[in-house]
Amino acid sequence: MSNPEELFDVAFDKAVAVGNELADRDSEADVWDIGDGVLAGAIQYWLYSRQPCGDPRCEECAPVSTAEGRMAELLRLVRQFAEDSEYYHSPSDINVGRA
Repeated sequence: MSNPEELFDVAFDKAVAVGNELADRDSEADVWDIGDGVLAGAIQYWLYSRQPCGDPRCEECAPVSTAEGRMAELLRLVRQFAEDSEYYHSPSDINVGRA
C-alpha cells in the first residue's frame, strides 16, 4: 500500500477508530481527554516523521530543517485539516446566526 492517498485515508480512519474505541470502552471517559491524547500522539508521530536527513543542502528537508520550520508546517496542516473537517462548524457555535 504505497499509494499516498490510500495511506492517508487508512491512518486517518485508524486515528478516529482509536478515539471511538476508547470512548466506547469507558462510558465515563471525557471525550476531550481522549481527543487531546489522540492529537498529542499524532503530533508526536508527525514530528518524528519530519526529522531532517542531516544534509544542510537537502531541498526536500529545507521546510522542516528547523524546529520553527516544522512548527510552521504543522500549524499550516492543522489549520487545513480542521477547516476541511465536517466538524469545523457546529450548530452550537456561538457565532452562528439565529433567525
